[in-house]
Amino acid sequence: MSNYILPLMVLGIVLYGIFKKVDMYDVFIDGSKEGFKMAFTIFPNLLAMIVSVNILIDSGFLEFVINLLLPVLKVPIEVISLAIMRPISGNATLALLNTIYTKYGVDSFYGLLSSTIQGCTDTTFYVIALYYGSIGIKNTRYALKTSLLADFVGITASLMICYFLFS
Repeated sequence: MSNYILPLMVLGIVLYGIFKKVDMYDVFIDGSKEGFKMAFTIFPNLLAMIVSVNILIDSGFLEFVINLLLPVLKVPIEVISLAIMRPISGNATLALLNTIYTKYGVDSFYGLLSSTIQGCTDTTFYVIALYYGSIGIKNTRYALKTSLLADFVGITASLMICYFLFS
């Protein structure tokens, strides 16, 4: 059934357009033009975010922070890396999550903790770069502070809840 949902939706839209006597080709072309404009609007923000993330990783700052937190949290380096990288990159944290699942197991304490962190946090920098950049908002200081605070609370709550429930 799921294989037919998207084609049926497209067919429904086309039939609705025919019923309303809309020139579907012109509407499609106009939508494509808007899509290209939006892509060019968002691209500089995404490029800045990608460059910033690469600088952060290549500078060694993340390794420094991880080495500071490692003795305090007493969890594997992969879990700390996941918690630090989650607000920055969704793809990187999915790769780390896969590594944790492979190394420790899905139902292990570290697998459950990593899954909880993944679910309690968001890719803050990506969201701000993409969504704020797409509508032209330049001043994001309160949104960034609040989002990073929410990520910190999510990570802290994940640690506390998982230690309480699963250890």
